[in-house]
Amino acid sequence: MRARTSPRVGPLAARLGDCPELDVDALLDDRKTQVIVCTGSGGVGKTTTSAALALRAAERGRKVVVLTIDPARRLAQSMGIEKLDNVPRPVPGIDADAGGSLDAMMLDMKRTFDEVVESQASPEKAASILNNPFYVTLSSSFAGTQEYMAMEKLGQLRQDAGRTGRWDLIVVDTPPARSALDFLDAPERLSGFLDGRFIRLLLAPAKGPAKLMTTGVGMVTNTMAKVVGAQVLKDLQMFVAAFDTLFGGFRNRAQQTFQLLQTKETAFLVVAAPEADALREAAYFVERLDSEEMPLAGLVVNRATPALEGLSAEQAIAGAERLESAGGDAATTAGLLRLHADRIKRVNRENKMRERFQAAHPHVPTAVVPALSTDVHDLEGLRRVGELLAG
Repeated sequence: MRARTSPRVGPLAARLGDCPELDVDALLDDRKTQVIVCTGSGGVGKTTTSAALALRAAERGRKVVVLTIDPARRLAQSMGIEKLDNVPRPVPGIDADAGGSLDAMMLDMKRTFDEVVESQASPEKAASILNNPFYVTLSSSFAGTQEYMAMEKLGQLRQDAGRTGRWDLIVVDTPPARSALDFLDAPERLSGFLDGRFIRLLLAPAKGPAKLMTTGVGMVTNTMAKVVGAQVLKDLQMFVAAFDTLFGGFRNRAQQTFQLLQTKETAFLVVAAPEADALREAAYFVERLDSEEMPLAGLVVNRATPALEGLSAEQAIAGAERLESAGGDAATTAGLLRLHADRIKRVNRENKMRERFQAAHPHVPTAVVPALSTDVHDLEGLRRVGELLAG
């Protein structure tokens, strides 16, 4: 596994077994890094992390576009963009003194699918595909379509960046849960579906070299028509016949994007919360990226409980017990001491969980971002997150 940053060892790293510390600014400033992919389980702050990284990079002089494929609308709200859609839109209010810029967009998988069909097919064939009921279902709700179109959109952005120079860094936010890595599998899954026996069977009547084959297939399709309905089967056959000539281009572009994700131009950041389930998912992502030879930059642990100085948990509990036995006004102070003890225990639990992760993955650079007292809802909040990410 390749570490993309220069390890720095700070106080937190020392407490966690001298694990390398993620140098976020070095990653953002490295002009060789042209794609950053934030991945991780749901509810760990990937969208906020992606937006904060993109903003910080832009204000350090990079020309950035951030792509989210998370359906939440918080990214638009935090960046002050009234409408966030399939078109990259400039983010107002950034500090451009260093010469950077920031655009943001949200993946519209059906619009992306439509654009690809329109660009690859003749107007007549494109119209027959776009109006086909089976295509409408495939492009809007078929499992894996969102991730596949994310690959398409990333490829388009990378191509546009190379052609126009509009961006020199693309930051990608990914879907929640384990589907965060489904975009790595989506091309193969969709290939398997469209190359599968069922689809080949539907095309066989038009391609079959022998009358016997056509007759045999006809018997099968007649049986399927009785099961799924003749019109549904006809729509599916028409879609497959029209789409078949386009699929090779889909597959080739997806493969090119997949190869881009394996190059030194790309850096993956795994985002997690200081919770057992989230760190287990993070370990899964790290191991999966390693198996796919994807360049891992490091781990971001979001919303960590800030460390406290002073009394230990045991001392705070002992003090609370003494005050509680005294009664009277001391009960309020005793309650505060118990809250202090609970927080110390939480910090210790989080440290132990991170220690276990680092013991299993000692070469993964890590950044720990303490929890904020309020939600992030504007550029100032994103700047604060960026500062915390950079240590």
